[in-house]
Amino acid sequence: MSPTPISASISASSPPVPAPAVALDEVTRTYRSRAGSVHALRGVTHAFAPGTFTAIMGPSGSGKSTLLQLAAGLDAPTKGRVSITGTDLGRLNQTALTKFRRTAMAFVFQSYNLLDALSAFDNVALPARLAGRPVERHSVLDALERVGLRDLARRRPPELSGGQQQRVAIARALYGRPDVLFADEPTGALDRTTGREVLALLRTAADDHGQTTVMVTHDPLAASYADETLFLADGQMVGRLRHADATAIARRMSELEQR
Repeated sequence: MSPTPISASISASSPPVPAPAVALDEVTRTYRSRAGSVHALRGVTHAFAPGTFTAIMGPSGSGKSTLLQLAAGLDAPTKGRVSITGTDLGRLNQTALTKFRRTAMAFVFQSYNLLDALSAFDNVALPARLAGRPVERHSVLDALERVGLRDLARRRPPELSGGQQQRVAIARALYGRPDVLFADEPTGALDRTTGREVLALLRTAADDHGQTTVMVTHDPLAASYADETLFLADGQMVGRLRHADATAIARRMSELEQR
C-alpha cells in the first residue's frame, strides 16, 4: 500500500478558509453633479476577516462614509461588487436586501437613532419586531447587561445620558448577534471617558462574540482599539496600520492631510 503523500495529508486535514465577513471588489462610486462627475470611491478592494475590528480613517471627503454605506448595502456601487458573508448584495432586490440587512448586519451611529417614546428594552427589541422575529426577553436583558444598563431597561432615551443612549444603541446592535456591525463615528458625541467605554464594548464584541466591526472615525484614539486601521484619500485606499497606537495613527493622518 502506497503511503499517503504529505501534501495530500496536509490538504485533507486543513480547515476550510472562511469567507470574508465583508468583501469589496474593485468598488467604485461616482456621483453626478452640476459641476460634473464626483468620484467618491475609485476601485477599492478589501476583505474584512470574520471576528475582526477595523477602523477607517481619512481626510474630509476621502470616501470614508461612502465606503461604509456601500459595505452596508445602504447605497449601491457604480462598479464593482460588495458581499457580506459570501452573499453578493448586488444580486438582491430591495426587499431581499432589507431582510438580509436585518439579520446579517447591525448599525451604530453617532446620533444613536433611538425612539424617544420607547424604553431601552423596547429600543433593543425593535429590530427583531420589525423583522417579524419573536422577542426573547432574557436575550434583550442580557444585551443590556453586557453594556451595563440592565437596571435601566425601562428608562426612555430622554431619561438617559448621551453615553447611556449610545450603549443602548450598541445593545440593540448586539442583541441579534449579526455577522457584521457597522459603526459611523460612534464616539463622536461622547466625552473621552464614555467614548472609551463604548470602544471597549465594540472591542469585546469582536474578541468574545466573533462579531466583525467596521468603524469610521476621525479619532486616532478610537482607531487604536481596532485590529487594523485603513486609510483613504481621494476615494482610494492609500495605506493601513495593524495594531497601531494612537500616536502612530495620528502621525499617518497628519501625513495624509498635508498631501
